[in-house]
Amino acid sequence: MRTYGRLPPDETGYRQWVEVQTQADGANDYVYITTLTQCLQLILGESPFFANYGIPAEISVIQQIFPDFYVTQTQQQFAPFFASLIITKMPEPTPTYLVNIVTNYGTRVQQEIPT
Repeated sequence: MRTYGRLPPDETGYRQWVEVQTQADGANDYVYITTLTQCLQLILGESPFFANYGIPAEISVIQQIFPDFYVTQTQQQFAPFFASLIITKMPEPTPTYLVNIVTNYGTRVQQEIPT
């Protein structure tokens, strides 16, 4: 299995895509972490293959309402792939979420994802 993740822009503003694949031992944890991160940054319906993935972040910023329903839906979609997945809202004015993951191999990952 493989997916592609977008890295943050470098000093020139260039955004690079990297490929994330299944590890040699068959673990797909990092593939799912990358896909979860990309889904939280997608606009709802942006993917031509998975229309139910993503959150309406731009609309949420305009309306000043956090997209909690869609974040909860995304958490439910990805929870079966990890030992633990908790997504919480950060106390900032923009939709930013803190993702806490415990992989199936016990690795803890904590990441802030601005939407």
